[in-house]
Amino acid sequence: MRVWRLDGDPFPRIDAGTRKEIVSALRAESVTKLFGRKTAEAQRKLRAGADLKAIRDLGVTPAVVDATFEVRQGEIFVVMGLSGSGKSTLIRMLNGLLGVTSGTVEIDGQDIAKLSPKALRALRQNKVSMVFQHFALFPHRTVLANAAYGLEVRGVAKEEREKTAREFLALVGLEGWEDRLPRQLSGGMQQRVGLARALAAGTDIILMDEAFSALDPLIRREVQDLLLDLQGRFGKTIVFITHDLNEAMRIGDRIAVMREGRIVQIGTAEEILTDPANDYVAQFVADVDRTKVLTASSVMEKPLVTVPASTGPRTALRTMREHQTSAAFVVGRDRRLIGRVRATAVADAVQDNVQTLDGLVDAEDPVAPDTPVADLFARCAESELPVPVADGDGTLLGVIPRVTLLAALGAINSQVTEEELALAQEGSDGE
Repeated sequence: MRVWRLDGDPFPRIDAGTRKEIVSALRAESVTKLFGRKTAEAQRKLRAGADLKAIRDLGVTPAVVDATFEVRQGEIFVVMGLSGSGKSTLIRMLNGLLGVTSGTVEIDGQDIAKLSPKALRALRQNKVSMVFQHFALFPHRTVLANAAYGLEVRGVAKEEREKTAREFLALVGLEGWEDRLPRQLSGGMQQRVGLARALAAGTDIILMDEAFSALDPLIRREVQDLLLDLQGRFGKTIVFITHDLNEAMRIGDRIAVMREGRIVQIGTAEEILTDPANDYVAQFVADVDRTKVLTASSVMEKPLVTVPASTGPRTALRTMREHQTSAAFVVGRDRRLIGRVRATAVADAVQDNVQTLDGLVDAEDPVAPDTPVADLFARCAESELPVPVADGDGTLLGVIPRVTLLAALGAINSQVTEEELALAQEGSDGE
């Protein structure tokens, strides 16, 4: 899914890539949270441009300062930062557990600060659920009763809520564990119960505060996979808090990086890696394995030459000679990839007075634009010709020559040497 980077107008209404209207599930505008006695004075100083040290000198803690962002329906929006950056305070303002000092939080266009206590409780029951870091399960309740709790609070009949809870427990891999108590489950299993509870509640928005940080690495990755699988099925709007950069890069559609209460950058994983907003972000992402984050779409380039399927061998050969290429991609209507034709085969066809490309085109299996760069090395190594990139409809989007792949990595990884680039150049002139 292509996403919109928030520049200029904080709430653009049109996606630059798809030209479709952006639908927000949750919006925060200029949200600030200050703790202390002199918050009014601190706000005046902030508006006047005072730095955070001056605010702290007043005895006021600036937990969140002027946070502005939106979360679109169906996306996983990750808020990432080190301990003390303000991310947990921020998420607790998104469902009204903490009130804002200034600014607004809107859910479906409604300012939650203006809701009555009763309406705010209804919002949490029906619209926004939460998954906590330390599971937050009732120790005296069974797994089934914990998973059904959100529905119980809403007054759903026991038979119906237990049926729903069983379905979601099965989805998270806990079928057969319904009658156990939380203490009889591992940490990963307990977190699955929390996830099942949030899904069973049927809310559109799920807030997850360091939900996987208490798990060991192997279990953590399994639960990340589970979350991505469930998100693919249900398309929930998720705000996910983490201090783990690799986790943020792996699961987030977009990422907000926080530092000292401020959001310093919002973007996709690729945008943050390739265009960090400042030195802090650049240092933050310095050790990330780019090959697992960057995708084919970020390293591909425009095809040097394509020929329509209706073109005859003579025209195709002339086109390839003009561009000094040894092969060309053959495309049909709407630039859908059909395959590849080599100059040698076309030249032989011209000699034999063949009038069409029928029988001359070799099938070509493209890669998807979201294919991780790490998965491209073997494919590029096996072929001296560029690898095509096509979307789900088969439309040719670009190509990845071997030298381009290494050059792209060389720009972000000094371990790629000139000798490697030279080796890659050999045999990569196939287009």
